[in-house]
Amino acid sequence: MRSVRNWFGICLIAALTAITGSHAEEQAVVVRPQDTGQPLANPGMGWVLHHYDNIAFNYGGRLEPSDTVDDFPGVTTVYLRIAWSHIEPQEGRFNWSVLDTPAQRWLDKGKRIALRISCSESFMRYATPQWVEQAGAKGYNFTPGKGVDPNGPYWEPDYDDPVFLDKLDHFLAALAKRYDGNPEVAFIDVGSVGVWGEGHTYASTLRPYSAETIKRHIDLHTKHFKKTLLVANDDFALHDRGRATIEYAAKQGLGLRDDSILVQGGDKAYFNADFAPLFWEHAPVVLESEHFGPSRDRGNWKDGSQYLEAVERYHASYASIHWWPREFLAENQDLVRKINLRLGYRLQLVEASWPSEIPVAGSIWFATAWQNAGVAPCLPGGYPAFTIKDTKGGIAGVFVDEGLDMRNLRVAEPDKASPESHKAEFALPLALDEKTRPLKPGNYDVYISIGTATGTPKIALPLPDDDGHHRYRLGGLMIRP
Repeated sequence: MRSVRNWFGICLIAALTAITGSHAEEQAVVVRPQDTGQPLANPGMGWVLHHYDNIAFNYGGRLEPSDTVDDFPGVTTVYLRIAWSHIEPQEGRFNWSVLDTPAQRWLDKGKRIALRISCSESFMRYATPQWVEQAGAKGYNFTPGKGVDPNGPYWEPDYDDPVFLDKLDHFLAALAKRYDGNPEVAFIDVGSVGVWGEGHTYASTLRPYSAETIKRHIDLHTKHFKKTLLVANDDFALHDRGRATIEYAAKQGLGLRDDSILVQGGDKAYFNADFAPLFWEHAPVVLESEHFGPSRDRGNWKDGSQYLEAVERYHASYASIHWWPREFLAENQDLVRKINLRLGYRLQLVEASWPSEIPVAGSIWFATAWQNAGVAPCLPGGYPAFTIKDTKGGIAGVFVDEGLDMRNLRVAEPDKASPESHKAEFALPLALDEKTRPLKPGNYDVYISIGTATGTPKIALPLPDDDGHHRYRLGGLMIRP
């Protein structure tokens, strides 16, 4: 793999190269770009900024409404993790503004949101709405660290209770009506079981629940969410449930998340990288670090390199900013830079070539070689498109190579990616007659992009000369009479 360099050059070689086959007499333009080293904010990957973090005012909750932390490089997703009782304080009456208000701040900046709605918290009595208990749902008072306690200040539902499950079913139906298939949503956690929505009860009642309980809650979510990505917590394996719950989640098409990397340090910085192979080739893996401040203060964080190590081991598509975002960035700038170069996918154009001149009545070919310098596949997929612009910047031709899907680029260890090459030939845009041709004789600029099969750019590339729409200028083309 080519080394990543933080500069904005592009090596352009006008090569008098013999092109095999029917193009043997043509001269070719060959470009071999260098990765600019810039952070990329792309679909299906990136940094996740916690706006609500169980407690409504951690961590984005204290930002001014106008502050969307645009200075944090690589943020693509804003996480809204909050209790069910905030959303449905009365049965059937929903306070969607709790989600819509912060969401719109970042959606206006082209970001997406992610959700976790919890049913048990260690700081508030009713994360599950009180009306659920009043309707007859069984539950338990608890004191964190002590477990079930008749005089405990907090209440946790019995996650197998039929009344609780019925009310949860109706809530998830309402949630899915708004969000299932909504392109504004990156993913939704299965967060309805366990304290903080993590699937365990170690900070609440200490009551163990079986693998069947976890599967039941996964099934409730997949019943309603048919299109939007659901994500399972690695802690679903706790309480001696083992891999069965994780394997079940993978078979249902869920993604994986691992909460609280670096709660401990050393060889206990994370535990479940062996779950990742069940997921990462077909669904995103989401990593969340421990709250940065406590991890730092306990001496576990150190330089944060084990967070990057976890990104590598899990083949993570997302990494969370689990702290006040600017404080995290200020103390981890080099780590953020390194993670940005590996997190998710990073599509590098190794080489592109095309004829330097073509006749106005002829055809055109393009050849490219690509590699993925990230830790995860380009799960959204995408096709290379060559766009030809005239001297006024107008789009005069769009040519999509559907024979090369970025989804199929192989993932490799750092500096070991191998290129995939493809060449395609295209007819020129439709001509009405000899005098009416979209491509007239003259000079044109050639741009490269990755996006839909219809040529719409969707993915940012580490290349210079962006036209503002993720098309990148590579060089020129002469159309001769």
